[in-house]
Amino acid sequence: MRDAAPILRSHRPFRALRLCEPSRAMLAAGLAALFWQASAVGARAETLNGALARAYDGNPDLNQSRANVRARDEDAPKALAGMRPKASITANAGPEYATVKIPAGRDIYGSRAYSSDEFVGKPRGAAFNVSQTLFDGGRTANSVRQAESSVLSARAALRQTEQSILQSAATAYMNVLRDTAILGLRKSNVSVLEEQLRLTRDRFQVGEVTRTDVAQAEASLAQANSDVYAAQGVLKISVASYRQVVGVEPKRLEPAQGVEQLLPKSLNEAITVALIENPAVIGAQHQIDVAALAVKVAESALAPTLSVTAQVGPQYDSFLGFPGTRQFSAQATGNLNIPLYQGGSEYASIRQAKEQLGQARLSADLQRDNTRVSVVSSFAQLETAKASIISNQASVRAAEIALTGVREEAKVGQRTTLDVLNAQLALLNARVNLVIAQHDRVVASYSALAAIGRLSTRELRLSVAEYDSAAHYEQVKDRWLGIDTPDGR
Repeated sequence: MRDAAPILRSHRPFRALRLCEPSRAMLAAGLAALFWQASAVGARAETLNGALARAYDGNPDLNQSRANVRARDEDAPKALAGMRPKASITANAGPEYATVKIPAGRDIYGSRAYSSDEFVGKPRGAAFNVSQTLFDGGRTANSVRQAESSVLSARAALRQTEQSILQSAATAYMNVLRDTAILGLRKSNVSVLEEQLRLTRDRFQVGEVTRTDVAQAEASLAQANSDVYAAQGVLKISVASYRQVVGVEPKRLEPAQGVEQLLPKSLNEAITVALIENPAVIGAQHQIDVAALAVKVAESALAPTLSVTAQVGPQYDSFLGFPGTRQFSAQATGNLNIPLYQGGSEYASIRQAKEQLGQARLSADLQRDNTRVSVVSSFAQLETAKASIISNQASVRAAEIALTGVREEAKVGQRTTLDVLNAQLALLNARVNLVIAQHDRVVASYSALAAIGRLSTRELRLSVAEYDSAAHYEQVKDRWLGIDTPDGR
């Protein structure tokens, strides 16, 4: 792989160039541009692994995904609550006014007579209630397993997000390097064309060339300046993307290498690994488990439930408002509920859950197909980039020889100024294409590693503390009480 060294790794892609002084100036400027803001005295160099570590630690999208997994962890204790006891205290108090009218025979006139009384009291009381479900048709057990599968699916989604962020960070890093190098090449091209224009004007003064030659040199210089402005705009966009993903401005970026040594040796092996280790495939398989358990949870609505409840509590002034009356009650009951028909909603829920299970299985098949395509595509891009490097290196060497020859022939009048400008442009384009191919090779290697599911801090050996998504789950899954999160919030 020496002939396909990644961008910024060495001067090898340009080693064979042997040009006149203007072209040497162009080469030197292009190589100097490979370091972003290299002129800053004492600036600390940033490596690709360092940028990836920054993104892994501080990327907002990644931190948001981690928070989502922590939130999903709480589904397990919520599901476990179905078979845990429930206790509550109820209390009541308030004024009461009551009148009592009691028949008392008939008066002397034969009319009914009544005796009446009036009561004013403040009834009050409290009750302590405890209930415990003994059997719920498997709803709680299946809900717990469903929550666990959902948590595992969320972890796979987090793993997918981690890969996406690391891949985006690597791409952003390489984009800054590529665009900085291209900008340097285009700026040095302007310097070469300015020198070419000066020489052409001098030759025009002595009658060696025509006004057309001068106009052609001026047009080439104007186009080169326009290309510089365009390259500056592209670089600004790349810098902004780098800042978004990594979290800091790029200062001085070190040479970068690909991760081809971490990839399987063959495409078939890579596909096999991807279908097992790709987080998207793993997450889809867990979603099948979630959907299958949802069917069992829905079916539990048809099963009988058994529970016991107990209640104790005193009451004061509660009997018709008589002051001073007291009552104490204690009650324990068993409750058996056998559902017969609830309007048909439970049957619809079961059928719906079964359809969703079928959808989850189809989604998993689709995800495996997408993963296979992603692996093939990324490996094809990597092979294309490697071949392009070799071709562009040959193109640079050929363009160098052609430019040297055209310039020599132009000195004796066998070539026109336009021929020289075209040869100069061909060499510039060859160099730009070589830089792009070197960039593409590194990016494609990271894309391929992500496609098979192995783009991780462990594989890359990043100097960063790996986030343990299982730690929070272990802290909360068996908690019965408490409103504070494990980190104290």
